[in-house]
Amino acid sequence: MIQNSVILVVDDNSMNIELMEAHLGPQGYNIVTATRGQEALDIIDNQSIDLILLDVMMPGINGFEVTRKVRTAKPSKYIPIILITALSETKKRVEGINAGCDDFITKPVDKYELCSKVKSLLKIKNYNDLKENYKKELEAEVAARTKSLEQAMLNLKAASIETINRLTRAAEYKDEDTGAHIVRMSLYSEAVARSIGLDEATTENILLSAPMHDLGKISTPDHILLKPGKFDADEWEIMKQHAVVGAKILTGSDSEIIKLGEVIARSHHEKWDGSGYPDGLKGEQIPIAARIVAIADVFDALSSERPYKKAFSEDKTFSIIKEGRGSHFDPNVVDAFFAAQEEILAIKQKYADNII
Repeated sequence: MIQNSVILVVDDNSMNIELMEAHLGPQGYNIVTATRGQEALDIIDNQSIDLILLDVMMPGINGFEVTRKVRTAKPSKYIPIILITALSETKKRVEGINAGCDDFITKPVDKYELCSKVKSLLKIKNYNDLKENYKKELEAEVAARTKSLEQAMLNLKAASIETINRLTRAAEYKDEDTGAHIVRMSLYSEAVARSIGLDEATTENILLSAPMHDLGKISTPDHILLKPGKFDADEWEIMKQHAVVGAKILTGSDSEIIKLGEVIARSHHEKWDGSGYPDGLKGEQIPIAARIVAIADVFDALSSERPYKKAFSEDKTFSIIKEGRGSHFDPNVVDAFFAAQEEILAIKQKYADNII
C-alpha cells in the first residue's frame, strides 16, 4: 500500500526534516530520517525503503554521491529518489539526472508539489514491485513445474529401464545365466564406450540398450540353446537367427534406447574382418555400439561358466581378446577395452555371481 510506504528523508538541517515530516506524516507515510549521507546509505542497506527525499548540499557525502551509490547497489537501485535543492542551475540538475535521481524539488518546498511528486513516484514504485514480484513468482512456479516434470521423466525412464531389463532377463533365463550376465556386459560396454571417448548421452544409451543384445534367443529352441557341446551346421544356422529375431522384436520403436537396442541385437555378432553374422558387415560398416557390445559380450562369455564350457582364466580371456584385435574386434575398441581394464575387472568382481 502506498499509504504505508517508508520514506527516507535525508537532510543535515533538522528543521527541514521536521517540515517534511509535517507534510508527509498526515498522508499515512512512515518517515525514517538521516542527517548525513553515509547514515542514509547504512539505513538503506538494513531497511526496506520505498522512496528517498535527499538534500543535495550536505557535509561529507553529498546528495549526488549518495544517489550514485544507491543506483549501483542491486537491492536499492530501483528506489525512487527526489533531490531537494536550492540550486536552480541547469548544470546541477543535469548532474543530478546523470547521478540517477528521478525528480527535483526546489527549496523552499511547496507542500502540494511535494505530496504530488511523492505519490506519483510511489505509484510507479508500487507497480514495479508488483511486476517484479510477479516475475519472481512466475520463475518460482516454472522452476517448480520443471523440477516436477524432470522427476516425472526420471521416474518414467527408470520404469522403462526396469521393464527392458526384466524382459531381457526372460531371454537369458533359459540360458541358465540370469541377470548377472546382462548387468556385467552392459557395464563393460559402458566402460569401453567411455574409454573410447563417446559422449555421455551415447555412453548412457549404450548402457541401457546393451541388455537387449540377445533378446532374440527367446525364439531359440532349448535343445540348441542349452546344448553342452558344439553345434552341428543346422543347429548353428538356427542359433545365428537370434540376431535377426532380436532386431525384428525391437524394430519400429520411437524410443532412442530401443532403436539402439535393435542395432545392437542385429549386429553384435558381426566381426571386424567381415566374417561375422547375420549380414557379414566389415570394419566401420558395423555400428560403433555393436562393436563395443561385441567385445563386452565375448569377454563375459569367455570369463563365465556356460553350459558348454568352464570359465577361462583372466589371462587366457585377455589373450583371446588381444588375438582378436583387427580380426574379430575393432582395433580401437580393443585398445579402449584394455585402457579400461581395471574398471572392467572391478565390475567382474562385483557381479561375480550369476544370480543377482
